Amino acid sequence: MPRRIQRIRNLFTKSIPGLQQEDVAAESSHTSTHRPTNRSTNRSTNRSTNRPPLEVLYPSPNLGVNNNIEVDIVAVHGLGSNVDWSWTWQDKKDHRPPVHWLKDPNMLPSVVPHARIIAYNYESRWHAHAPKIRLELCGEELVKSLHNFRTDTPERPIIFIAHSLGGLVVLHGLLYADRTEKLKYLPASTVGFAPLGTPFRGTKRQNLAKKVAWLMAPMGSHDGIITDLQQDGKHLADEVHAFSQLRNKLDIPTTCFFELYDSDYGKKIGLAGLAQGRVVEEESAHIPGWGREPLHTDHFKLNKFEGPDDRSFQAVSSELRDMCANRKRVIDRRQQITRDRHFMVPFGRNDNFVGRDTTLEQLLETVPPSANKDDCQRTAIEGLGGIGKTQIALETAYQVRDRYPDCSVFWVPAVDLASFENAYREIGRLLQLPNINDEKPDVKALVKMGLSHRNAGSWLLIIDNADDTNILFTSANLIDYLPFSREGSILFTTRNHEVTVKLDIPQGNSIAMPKMNDNDAAELLRIGLKESQVKDAESIRRLLDFLTNLPLAIKQASAYMALNTNVTVSQYLEFCESSNTDLIDLLSRQFEDRHRYKGHAKIQNPVATTWLISFDHISQRNPQAADFLKFICFLAEKDIPLSLLPVTSKIKMAEAVGSLKAYAFILERDTPDSFDMHRLVRLVMRNWLQREGQWEEWATKVVQRLTKEYPFPKHENRETWTKYLPHGQEVVKITGATTTGEETALLFNIAESYTFLGKYSEGEWLYRQTLRLREEVLGKKHPDTLGSMNNLALVLDQQGKYEEAEQMHRQTLRLKEEVLGKKHANILASMNNLAVVLNRQEKYEEAEQMHRQTLALREEVLGRDHPHITRSINNVARTLGCQGKYKEAEEILRLGRGRPGAVTSMDHLAEVIRSDGKYEEAEKLLALKPA
Repeated sequence: MPRRIQRIRNLFTKSIPGLQQEDVAAESSHTSTHRPTNRSTNRSTNRSTNRPPLEVLYPSPNLGVNNNIEVDIVAVHGLGSNVDWSWTWQDKKDHRPPVHWLKDPNMLPSVVPHARIIAYNYESRWHAHAPKIRLELCGEELVKSLHNFRTDTPERPIIFIAHSLGGLVVLHGLLYADRTEKLKYLPASTVGFAPLGTPFRGTKRQNLAKKVAWLMAPMGSHDGIITDLQQDGKHLADEVHAFSQLRNKLDIPTTCFFELYDSDYGKKIGLAGLAQGRVVEEESAHIPGWGREPLHTDHFKLNKFEGPDDRSFQAVSSELRDMCANRKRVIDRRQQITRDRHFMVPFGRNDNFVGRDTTLEQLLETVPPSANKDDCQRTAIEGLGGIGKTQIALETAYQVRDRYPDCSVFWVPAVDLASFENAYREIGRLLQLPNINDEKPDVKALVKMGLSHRNAGSWLLIIDNADDTNILFTSANLIDYLPFSREGSILFTTRNHEVTVKLDIPQGNSIAMPKMNDNDAAELLRIGLKESQVKDAESIRRLLDFLTNLPLAIKQASAYMALNTNVTVSQYLEFCESSNTDLIDLLSRQFEDRHRYKGHAKIQNPVATTWLISFDHISQRNPQAADFLKFICFLAEKDIPLSLLPVTSKIKMAEAVGSLKAYAFILERDTPDSFDMHRLVRLVMRNWLQREGQWEEWATKVVQRLTKEYPFPKHENRETWTKYLPHGQEVVKITGATTTGEETALLFNIAESYTFLGKYSEGEWLYRQTLRLREEVLGKKHPDTLGSMNNLALVLDQQGKYEEAEQMHRQTLRLKEEVLGKKHANILASMNNLAVVLNRQEKYEEAEQMHRQTLALREEVLGRDHPHITRSINNVARTLGCQGKYKEAEEILRLGRGRPGAVTSMDHLAEVIRSDGKYEEAEKLLALKPA
């Protein structure tokens, strides 16, 4: 190895926690029986693939089998070190033999004589000829090796002692074992953990180590094993957090030892004092809440003790002795906790539970009783029926059971008084409460008292479907029977935000169930379906969007397709989009779900039934809110203005809207004066109105309200009518809703709105509907009917449907003449409009005559100075110009100069003169135009 690289290696392998030269302890000769004859032999033997991963250091095989072994102590060295020298002390200035404190008869074996001491041997190099490996893999190999090694004594207690990064190897190993069914017994058998200078928060020198690994890459160095050491890195923090929960669950005695002295890195390359500092700072070497003890040494001597009188050895060995002595008590306590703990949950674990990671993490930080030792905290999951509240509460229950073995979990449905009392009675029997089996016990009071007593231990009480404010706060007043214990915690699921407020749950503990994201929704849909049913990705996206990613609706769809295996996602989507009747049929179908309630009249699987239960609650508590829901289900689902709701007092409106928001039937927008309605809620509500015979009543109320509020569209009120337009459009689709002449004004105004926006085809359809209804209700000669005819003709003209427009204008003109006479001002507009459409069809002579006739009648009826006179003059001139009669056009336009609207006439005159070749005169005329 080149001298420069050797020096870099010596410096940096000593500056990274646990990364040590493999031959440091062998710098001078010594007489230990385990010392290899030379360095090359040491290196070769230590790296031999034939060397077993676990080696017994004490008792020596030469002493025979020791039947008095009561505990296994497993030592794990740091990375970059080796199993032979990691635990050996030697001072090269001292001629005493090296001391291996794990197997020296005067050291640890004398302190814990009934312990079997084992060294874990694994490939830990990183700086030369290193395999590409990670800490997790080292940990997995550790527990797998222990599993294979301890076949005769699998239940024997284990204590781990680890130097530096070896502590992270133990951490990863126990986590892996806890997540692997056949290895779960290993963490359950662990009765002690003593990490020596383990960087639980990583190290500031990780980037330096990566650079050295890069520099030494030609020699086989990798940075894979040091990737996990980033200071306060998220991955390591997550694993330490998970291990803390495992440790708390099993109550593993743990003492973290940390260095008090700086390490001199430069001394390792003969440059003492060049680089000094703590390798692992105190805040990284222990976790808050764990045992901690300082050692009067530096990082490189945390795992090396010179003799029985070494005070660091005395501190470490004393902890190990206590762990050995208390092993039985620790195991017995775990078993007692397991025996006394109760798990009363009516459903099995949902193996198909997907997503909700953020919400689940938030719950698991909030609901365990240990999260707040000074209170019996209350937490609520809020959301629309079918959004997955019960399912996430169920997963929370199982995770609390797994992570906190001393915590009992009780599940209580609060859908009605009977279900609540039945669950409380079962809790009382599990707790063996006195008098619980009496003929007429006060079950609720007994259980409240039982769970409030400190003898009940740690518990989580889940109150599911806490929606009905009547039984919770009024008639049965169930809130009075909620227990209080500082070792307890209560989790509610509710559709009603009002419940959360009345329970006095702080905002930080109120968790609104978010919409399921697209990936999780797609995964939920695919469960149980054949690949051939879900191969169309676009159909999946559209179906999930149609179902608004609602878990219950997705589960219902999946269950239907699983039962009808010939139905694909695209076909199911077609069923949903074909008609509201088919969709309601699908949303109302029962389906098998083992993780939801059965046999209860108020708790059903179908989406439609689930929401109608909430509607029933609203109807009882706030009839005004129920009426609002009946009303708005006829409107568009987005951006519903409060100003369109039926008139009531401001207080009642605020309370009613608040109730609908509390049940998530309507959703807040950024602006406070409008809201959205859930698409499927609107559909279910419409179906309910039809089923209950209330459809026509509420359809008529909606049309009447919009007729009153929807203004005739003008530029000045554009903000209002553009906001009302989508709702008006939705309302006019209601069959049979508009039956009176007054209400057809709504159709007319909406048609005008479309025309104003240039959406002529939409306007045409509405004008035709308006005309048909007005003819039926008001008769063909009613002024409003004639107005609809005129506007329909205009919108036909705008679309280039000139022949139909001409016929409609002629019919309108004829009927107006019959009703109003030939000289009425209203007739003049029809004459003008007919002339315009004639001109568009190049029927210039007839158009000219009609415009001249209109001009003459306007002068007679309106007077020569009326602005409409100028308009007729321009129209006559334009028709003459189309025929090439420029002189006549010029003459008639000059007549219009000086009249109201003359500016337009001057423009037109200049255009006519230019068309006649008089360019200079046209320019002069335009120069005279007012600025």
